[in-house]
Amino acid sequence: MAGQGSGGNVLAALASLFIPGLGQLLQGRLIMAVVMFVLAAALWVILLGWIIHLWSILDAAKFKPRS
Repeated sequence: MAGQGSGGNVLAALASLFIPGLGQLLQGRLIMAVVMFVLAAALWVILLGWIIHLWSILDAAKFKPRS
């Protein structure tokens, strides 16, 4: 069963720890992955990218696929 706490979500959260959006990409959510990556890159310019980076990690960890 995929969902919060599953191995796939843990792996996705760890991937997002290194590159924002990579976890979403591993989960097959291309649009969300691009959004996370672009927002993080844009906000790191003004040193607020950590907000999106953290959001990316939590989003990957709590993702529940539709049944």
